[in-house]
Amino acid sequence: MVTRVILVRHGESSFNVERRVQGYSDLSTLTATGVAGAQQVGAALSEIAFDAVYSSPLRRAKDTAEIVLSCLKQAPKQPFQTVETLKEINMTVWEGLLFKDIEEKFPEEFEQWSDRPHELKMAIPTETGTVDFFPVLDLFERATQFWQEFLPQHQGQTVLIVAHSGINRALISTAIGLAPSQYQAVHQSNCGISVLNFSGGFGDLVQIESLNQTAHLGETLPKTKKNYTGPRFLLVRHGETDWNRDKRFQGQIDVPLNDNGRSQAQQAADYLQSVDIRYAVTSPLLRPKETAEIILQSHPDVQLELEDNLREISHGLWEGKLEAEIEADFPGELHRWQQTPAAVQMPEGENLQQVWERSIAAWNTILATACDRPVPGITLVVAHDAVNKALLCYLLGLGPEHFWSFKQGNGAVSVIDYAGADSQPVLTCINSTAHLAGGVLDQTAAGAL
Repeated sequence: MVTRVILVRHGESSFNVERRVQGYSDLSTLTATGVAGAQQVGAALSEIAFDAVYSSPLRRAKDTAEIVLSCLKQAPKQPFQTVETLKEINMTVWEGLLFKDIEEKFPEEFEQWSDRPHELKMAIPTETGTVDFFPVLDLFERATQFWQEFLPQHQGQTVLIVAHSGINRALISTAIGLAPSQYQAVHQSNCGISVLNFSGGFGDLVQIESLNQTAHLGETLPKTKKNYTGPRFLLVRHGETDWNRDKRFQGQIDVPLNDNGRSQAQQAADYLQSVDIRYAVTSPLLRPKETAEIILQSHPDVQLELEDNLREISHGLWEGKLEAEIEADFPGELHRWQQTPAAVQMPEGENLQQVWERSIAAWNTILATACDRPVPGITLVVAHDAVNKALLCYLLGLGPEHFWSFKQGNGAVSVIDYAGADSQPVLTCINSTAHLAGGVLDQTAAGAL
């Protein structure tokens, strides 16, 4: 039984506009834009039947949740609840201050917050002196506590959670095994929607179906974080093939797009038409190359480059076979692939470590090239399910054992941003498919690779 959690950040608040630290403070209220954003979230989620809805008790989140609830066509089965553990990160003495003032008054701590958030320490006054408090470590402990209490109560259900940027990032991170040092590596926009699928309890496999979708807000892509001047990448999976639809393993067999796949590529092209794509790289196989070519019809001045290391995983003797055929020919190996993918060597094919090494080599070359270009711009990268998953894991510091933590739908778009040439990447959006089916849930084929 899969537990689906739809995670929403509150609408724009007065402190967001003022660039002021909010944290535990409850002085911040929704702006008119924040109210409109909450209504747009409600419209996007209106058809989904929720078993329960939770929110932070802080009013910017609680008000957002209540607006969303008012838009749902079917009332949740359980009463709406606020939960203390869903409060925003506790920023103690910084709360209410402007970010620019914090950067001036606390330069060392601000650098920690930006680059080494798990090391950020604040001295909290007590009756006997001061005690050291680590806001990000405390936040991750609260997120872990929330999942441990929440998941046993909601097995197999669909639940909406409305909270804050910091706690949402901690919830996502603890769910998939990211360390507190990676706190800044995932982004949450105001009224952004993320979808997590839990296979069991806390510590069992969790799939990020999507991260930080904002298409429902009228944004083609989430805005870049403030002060980010480095390159932006759009990572796209190719459109559907007949073998995707049949759940037949493709690997490096050069299967072309089917009619639906070409339609998905055209929908992605329409979606990205207004985006200033300057550069493009693709796997040389037919399905991603044709996807990229269709997208670039709206960007005729962009030259498409081929990168051989972006080829799909070689499944060896599995290629061309359905799951039942693989099970008959290689008993138990398909189950191992689904449970412990990093331990599987494809017969006469690759293992994930080999895919990791060449995918990372390709990405580092693409990144270095983007940073060295005389004219900066957005780079489109079109590849495959396994390659894209390997890259998303790598960008978040995760290994091959986390391969199944990310969904990559046919024609889906992910967004990766860099603050500068030497900075760590930020996953701004993962697996946005709203341009394909119009909803927040991924409806693309769940076939083999």
